[in-house]
Amino acid sequence: MNSDKINGVMDKVVGKAQEAAGDMTGDEQLQAEGTARYVAGTVQEKYGDALNCISDVVRKKPITTLAIFAGVSLLAGLLLRRR
Repeated sequence: MNSDKINGVMDKVVGKAQEAAGDMTGDEQLQAEGTARYVAGTVQEKYGDALNCISDVVRKKPITTLAIFAGVSLLAGLLLRRR
């Protein structure tokens, strides 16, 4: 587990708590902040998952990763050259 995933999970927990506190007290601003923090935590958690997935692929299949990177670079070079 990387730090992005951990921070994302923590933000989700804190966001849910803020949202619940806003519901209980009737504070709409606190509720909105909690919802926003929960959503931001979800995005950060998914970003951490993506980094883990990419890291695993790079470790398990370095030649395939190099070939994909070369292909993407070639394609980007061809697209940028046409401008």
